[in-house]
Amino acid sequence: MRINNIIVSFFLVIGLLVPGISAADRIKDLASIQGVRNNQLIGYGLVVGLDGSGDMTTQTPFTVQSIINMLGQLGVNLPPGTNLQLRNVAAVMVTATLPAFVKPGQQIDITVSSMGNARSLRGGTLLMTPLKGADNQVYAMAQGNVLVGGVGAGNAGSSVQINHLSAGRISGGAIVEREISTTVGQGNFINLELNSTDFTTVNRIVEAINGLHPSTASAIDGRVVQVRAPADNSQRIAFISQIESLDITPAKASAKVVVNSRTGSVVMNQGVTLETSAIAHGNLSIIINTEPVISQPGAFAQRGETVVAQRSQVEIRTDEGNLMLLPSGADLGEVVKALTAIGATTQDLVSILQALKAAGALRAELEII
Repeated sequence: MRINNIIVSFFLVIGLLVPGISAADRIKDLASIQGVRNNQLIGYGLVVGLDGSGDMTTQTPFTVQSIINMLGQLGVNLPPGTNLQLRNVAAVMVTATLPAFVKPGQQIDITVSSMGNARSLRGGTLLMTPLKGADNQVYAMAQGNVLVGGVGAGNAGSSVQINHLSAGRISGGAIVEREISTTVGQGNFINLELNSTDFTTVNRIVEAINGLHPSTASAIDGRVVQVRAPADNSQRIAFISQIESLDITPAKASAKVVVNSRTGSVVMNQGVTLETSAIAHGNLSIIINTEPVISQPGAFAQRGETVVAQRSQVEIRTDEGNLMLLPSGADLGEVVKALTAIGATTQDLVSILQALKAAGALRAELEII
């Protein structure tokens, strides 16, 4: 069963590193228009109306300071030295993405995340919060009821929690106040930027565009295609729409193996092959059992103390290693079948692949993240 699970897992992730082998993709899915981009927004605010699950104000002085400043702006002046003990308020960071071409008055989604020690934002209301861009200008105003996807409860020292309670989302929770000017292209040209660098894919895009509109596209480098576009804005939009709908067969990705050293996950694409090599695999298990041993003085001893000591038993088990011969030019299926046949787990595969790469037998780039 374990071997079958490993085989299934490898073939499920086989397509992650291959953008396309035989199926055609639209240019829209492979590239974007230069200058047409999103922008990040951030703001600091307060969530009120929590059911005793807010910040502990004695440990989060910035929450108290924010409340006093807000009340002062609303005309409520607290006496100096007032010690606020509130449990239904939480200081939060508000983040959002401002799409391209969005206009003032339109709404965007926001994410609200606690930055203090609030236990939950469930049922809270975000007060009016300005959202700023990298230039420190306000581009949107956020406010609304926070929707938290988790739930939790506790009593008498016991608690249960489902999902995350310290972050929530407000759909359409921010209103855009300022537009970011976005220009589609520069002068008579627009630039298509590929999502990943690939000279073959760039060349195929140039050929496809020139097939529809002769002598309009040229490759700048392995990632950018320059296209001559109509000067009229309406015609330019229609021209871009035609280009984005063209089908392209992307080039086969270079052979690559990605290893996550923290989780033991191994992902290989279909281009991975091996030189003729042999692998020996064995398991070494060390089992340590520790149990307390109590030593007491004799029944008629005049003096003595009860001593608790630890007694450990160490057992070492060595499984027999199996030698597996991998032929030259083995494809991904043969590699997985051979490695699982010798009982390799995902953690074992990390070490085996590193050893194959060091020996020069692995025909792929090995990336460890």
